[in-house]
Amino acid sequence: MTTTDPSTTHREDRNAHFASLVEPVADWSNDFDHMHPDYNANAPEIWEDLRGRCPVAHSPRYGGTWLPVRHEDVTAIAYDTEHFSSEDVVVKRLKPTGESRPYGGAPPITSDPPFHHHARRVLLPAFAPQKIAAMESETRAFCHALIDKLGDVDVIDAADQYAKHIPPAVIAHMLDLPLADGELFREFIHTALEGVAEDQAVRQAGWQKLDAYLDRRIAERSANLGDDLLSFLLTADLGGQRLHPDHVRGTVALLLIAGIDTTWSAIGSTLWHLAKTPADLARLGREPELVPTAVEELLRAYAPVTMARVVAKDVEIGGCPMKEGDWVLLPFPAANRDPQVFDRADEVILDREVNRHTAFGLGIHRCVGSNLARMEVRVAMEVFIERFPQFDLADPAAVTWSVGQVRGPRSLPIRIRSRAAARAK
Repeated sequence: MTTTDPSTTHREDRNAHFASLVEPVADWSNDFDHMHPDYNANAPEIWEDLRGRCPVAHSPRYGGTWLPVRHEDVTAIAYDTEHFSSEDVVVKRLKPTGESRPYGGAPPITSDPPFHHHARRVLLPAFAPQKIAAMESETRAFCHALIDKLGDVDVIDAADQYAKHIPPAVIAHMLDLPLADGELFREFIHTALEGVAEDQAVRQAGWQKLDAYLDRRIAERSANLGDDLLSFLLTADLGGQRLHPDHVRGTVALLLIAGIDTTWSAIGSTLWHLAKTPADLARLGREPELVPTAVEELLRAYAPVTMARVVAKDVEIGGCPMKEGDWVLLPFPAANRDPQVFDRADEVILDREVNRHTAFGLGIHRCVGSNLARMEVRVAMEVFIERFPQFDLADPAAVTWSVGQVRGPRSLPIRIRSRAAARAK
């Protein structure tokens, strides 16, 4: 009698679902679709191939989308706010109209100059280094509590049982929202980022659920202000006035979606790398002082975020004529693997000394929460290694990846070798 591994079935079902929503891809250089599950599962190989034969790929999908993979092209677009607008940073079927410029729906990430500068400054105090440092002990305790709940088992899903829970808890703490709402936050992430190709009625229902949640929580906090980030946004001053209600809602939505999925994915990718690279795991165990440098290198190698821009004026990049209204994907992870910029770009070198990576973006939209993300990734990794000094991939084929513009493991079966060894004695 043969049995089917449930993790394998889950992977196949998930991939089959997302593949059913889009057309097959015949050639990534002229018909790519970042929403196809094969994209994130094989992204580094796709980028390497494109870099050698078509460094600025184009696809007719989503009304016309460009994908530059060289560091120089990604950088040129990120810094060019005249020809590229941030009014919408997620490629979707419905094309932007330009009506929301310069504010956008989720300031400051969707804002263009000059409004962007002011919207970004509003958030800076909340993400100051001393604020983030004050959150470390609680984050560490939460990571330990997650591992305590795993029980005495030899195999765990490090993405589903560990990584995905940490950023929602941190953001919930900052906004003073219920920790139990974490599952709702992940639903909103699916709607915004993984659900782009889903049935539009289903997608619209997801947005309505998010809107209703935000309206309820904002109304509750407006009536009972406290010492939290949501209260701060409700009382913040911008040009002598309180933030517009849409500004508050958009920024909270940004924190719940982008602030969670990106870090969840970075933590998962970090553990995936260590699980498949025992030499690096052993080295961090021997040289814990190397952790901060290792975090930067793992962020470089497995940067989770690809942003999007909308062409605001006709322009040429890398010899390619981009037309007003076209989408442009900015794959910062691909830029991080450009051998013209990084020595041994496709290798993880834990003590890499020169590492000006683009994991947090480039230009005016460089991630305002980078200090928070670094802290979460570092603490999550430190705690996991402390509790599980030896681990590896239980089944490499059972690992599943997200779809869309944020890349990270969604299932990550890991075998705790230290426990298995102890039982064998």
